[in-house]
Amino acid sequence: MAELSMMRAEAAPLGEAPPRCEIDSLYIGRQPILTRDGALQAYELLFRESEVNRALICDDAQATARVVANAMCTMGMSATLGPHCGYVNVCRQMLFDDIVMLLPPERFVLEVLETVRIDAALIERIGKLRRVGFRIALDDVIELSEELRALLPQVDIVKVDFLAVDRGRLPALARALKAHGKTLVAEKVETGDDYALAQELGFELFQGYYFARPQVLSARRGDPSRQSLLRVLALIASEAPLTELEQELKRSPDVVMQLLRLVNSSAYGLDRRIASVREAILATGTRQIARWAQLLLYASSGVSWRSDPLAQLVGARSRFMELAAARVRPGSERFGDAAFMTGVFSLVHVLLGDAEPAASLEQIGLVAEIGDAIIHRTGLLGVLLTLAEAAEDGFQDEAAREMRLAHPELAVLTPPVFAEINLGAAMWAQAHKMA
Repeated sequence: MAELSMMRAEAAPLGEAPPRCEIDSLYIGRQPILTRDGALQAYELLFRESEVNRALICDDAQATARVVANAMCTMGMSATLGPHCGYVNVCRQMLFDDIVMLLPPERFVLEVLETVRIDAALIERIGKLRRVGFRIALDDVIELSEELRALLPQVDIVKVDFLAVDRGRLPALARALKAHGKTLVAEKVETGDDYALAQELGFELFQGYYFARPQVLSARRGDPSRQSLLRVLALIASEAPLTELEQELKRSPDVVMQLLRLVNSSAYGLDRRIASVREAILATGTRQIARWAQLLLYASSGVSWRSDPLAQLVGARSRFMELAAARVRPGSERFGDAAFMTGVFSLVHVLLGDAEPAASLEQIGLVAEIGDAIIHRTGLLGVLLTLAEAAEDGFQDEAAREMRLAHPELAVLTPPVFAEINLGAAMWAQAHKMA
């Protein structure tokens, strides 16, 4: 129990005056998760916006993105987790976002928040995440509802909330979960009696104020420019040569610093330190860099996808174009990706404060196929963008009729198909509200 005593010693005194928040610093909280004999097994990583040991979370997705960005890119996994695993809270939109794949599955447990809506799509998505190696935990469980029973086959770990659970039902709940072969974590354990009860009921892992309050880690803030990250994404989308991506990254020292931290972390299992941008790109891969760049944009303090109508419009437009592209050219994943990126960049001039798209796209250096589609409406991508804009005004059927003469492949976009695509795009944008 030596580690248990050490963890208790880390707890900050109650009533202590909160320290001042430094705007040039960033923070992350971590709380130990212990085994039955008191050994440290993992940390839960928690959102913090200052040295004050509490969180005011307005957006679950943004909070998770910041935790992941800080742990993976800024502070580094070695400083944040050491040799241990990390539990990270994930909301529904983060579960469906490709950004989650930035995390190395062998080091992170995805902790599904109790507020997440459970349906067939979620169960399927969690199944896919488990197949690539992620372990899934359920957070703040107090009873085994029918929804949770449906999800349980895709879950590895269940965290039971000892502050909220009905003590009379706790033994039966523990037995039922253990019968399903789940690892049980007693969380929010605040007294010795709670700890003794959890041990008696067969809980394997323990977390709570009885052992330690969350410890707040801090580091100086590095805020890569939005324009640089957009250019990196544009280069990757255009399948630019390695040398071009290397040169773009070198223009932003903060971005390079975070990339090197990421690739030198234990996430990549490299047996040597990476010291150059070129080596970092080769070791990481452009797909992983794209996820990482999206994450940093996602975690920034810029546009709020939850409240900003422009950002919601971009999300719905991009998905509309991707779904339409899949109907027009069902065998071309590359065309679908290009259609989605066309939607993303079609309003980037508004995000960057430019009057016209051409100025923004020129400074980003976007691939000509996508740039011409946005500025001149050329090619099939330009046609799909025009249809997407018409759909926003409710006139996509009329626009499609006019364009079918020049583009016979649009014949597959019938009114019922448009209705399905519109619904799918709206639902996707709602589910993927970003930071």
